[in-house]
Amino acid sequence: MDRLALYFAIFKQIKSLPPVLQADLTGKVVLVTGANTGLGFEAAKHFARMNPQRLILACRSVEKGNQAVRRIERDTGYTKAETWLLDLNRFASVQAFADRYEKEGGGRLDILVENAAISSAQTYEKTEDGYMKTIQVNALAPSLHTFLLLPHMIRTAQEHPETNPRIVIVSSGMHHFSRLPTEVGRKISEQPNFIEALSSLEYFKQIPVADHYSDTKLLNMFFARALQSKLSKSCPSIVVDSVDPGYCISDLRRSLSGPGAWLLLLLDRLFAYSTEEGSRNLVHAALVGNRATVGPSEDEGQFKGAYLATQKISNVSSFASSGAGLRLQAKFWDEMVEIATNKDERVAKLATTHF
Repeated sequence: MDRLALYFAIFKQIKSLPPVLQADLTGKVVLVTGANTGLGFEAAKHFARMNPQRLILACRSVEKGNQAVRRIERDTGYTKAETWLLDLNRFASVQAFADRYEKEGGGRLDILVENAAISSAQTYEKTEDGYMKTIQVNALAPSLHTFLLLPHMIRTAQEHPETNPRIVIVSSGMHHFSRLPTEVGRKISEQPNFIEALSSLEYFKQIPVADHYSDTKLLNMFFARALQSKLSKSCPSIVVDSVDPGYCISDLRRSLSGPGAWLLLLLDRLFAYSTEEGSRNLVHAALVGNRATVGPSEDEGQFKGAYLATQKISNVSSFASSGAGLRLQAKFWDEMVEIATNKDERVAKLATTHF
């Protein structure tokens, strides 16, 4: 039933999306990961037209990031976009990014969009940190990145009470296809170290390659909900949500080949949003309900921990809302916090104070 609902949602995309949500971002700092191409680039371009004080494009390639900065300046006239190096394959790069932000961040961070991701790797590959590449790049490293930048957002909320900082975790409707609710997934979930088991060669071989991506999108949504739950007590003005960009033309599929690639090409032509249209969903998730930026349109509180699709609060998969799903969410959160605290003492301090 979950998958049928998702297919129906794709067919509904024949209808166009509303125009991109607009706001005045004067004086605010916006950071988008994976912003040199695809959805991240288009979202960054939309933000640029709203005149933020700073717009940071976090990219794996400085050269490609600088090209994106020049394109944004050419297309929008905005001249304050910056390229910062961020390689999610390496936790050390995530930490170096946080080090730089402490020195050059400008004392505030209003909007963080964790967008960077890769499609499922066709072959099993571990990062230098010991995790399967798809799992680390799509779920673990963005979570660590969020943890390390969170103190700046907490400080922003405290020093600028007129604004409610927003964290957007880019998930996907593909979380409906996660294999974690299946028998093989349940066995992985029951392991003492869930994340390690999820990254194992054994699990990699047991499920279709593409479904590892779906697993990470479920983890993204888990992380957003769990983080919001913690912050609602210690820093309630921060809003965390996750968003499905919709089925849209994306660079994520550039490495695919074979019959599946031809099918996706056909779906692209029939139903896919353009990359720009998909990026409107990211911008919407970053701005909706924020009275300081878009006016008193909707109660911002309803978006805390929400999963957004087609610019409205949407239902998550039946597993994600089940008791088993909520237990796995708590397990993933606990293990992610443990990994992050062991990796960086700043997260240990954050956890003691806010988690």
